[in-house]
Amino acid sequence: MASWDDIRAVALGLPGAWENSWYGEPCFQVGKKGFVQGFRGRCVMKLEKNHQELLFEARPEVFSPMVAGALRWSWVEIEFLDAEEVATLVLEAWTQIVPKKVSRAYAEGRSPEPSDSGRG
Repeated sequence: MASWDDIRAVALGLPGAWENSWYGEPCFQVGKKGFVQGFRGRCVMKLEKNHQELLFEARPEVFSPMVAGALRWSWVEIEFLDAEEVATLVLEAWTQIVPKKVSRAYAEGRSPEPSDSGRG
């Protein structure tokens, strides 16, 4: 199973990403937007809506929607994943919050403009 160290290694390798603490749990952000965080001892990620629905249906023992009122519905609770699968989902979550030109540049192996992905 992936650890927070596995998640941290992937998240902090993404342009503009930085680690914060949210109620004493890890939170990975770009600017003020979070994409992966701890919530009540579990890992939650911001994933694309259609992908969420597929994951909930295909693997309900691993993926579940956030409870109403906890966070926005675009967050998914995740558990029991290996480091490789978590890395793929961290990248997807990051892609949900950064400007498209930043995620495209990263996917193409180019550096995004510094003002596009920085903290703040």
